[in-house]
Amino acid sequence: MIRKFEENDLTDIMKLWLDTNISAHDFIPGDYWKNNFEMVKEILPQAEVYVFEEETDGQIVGFVGLTDNYIAGIFVRNDYQAKGIGSKLLDYIKEIKPSLKLSVYEKNISAIEFYKKADFIIESENIDEDNNEKEFTMSWIK
Repeated sequence: MIRKFEENDLTDIMKLWLDTNISAHDFIPGDYWKNNFEMVKEILPQAEVYVFEEETDGQIVGFVGLTDNYIAGIFVRNDYQAKGIGSKLLDYIKEIKPSLKLSVYEKNISAIEFYKKADFIIESENIDEDNNEKEFTMSWIK
């Protein structure tokens, strides 16, 4: 079930954010994510966030964070990946937004393929100055 973020979700969401960033971005030192944890924890509640809650036990197993039409990230717990949860979250926000943009690291090939399958196109490429990794800006229009 997809629902809007509630304040008491923050601890679960932040654990999910850290775990999935570290595993999905093995080309970036884990300390990069750990060092940004508190900052993200502070700003995340100000974003538009939707969580995917497991219907059997109410656990949060995924979430998407948005700022206007920019997808800050789609995060799915490792043991729930490849089960359609990321697609459901993406489809959900595609229903409520006329267009979407995001940034994705060039080395995160599975994420690039995921977004291409969902009709996103690569618009540009640049370097993330925080870690010198090449990233693509991708977009989708309804």
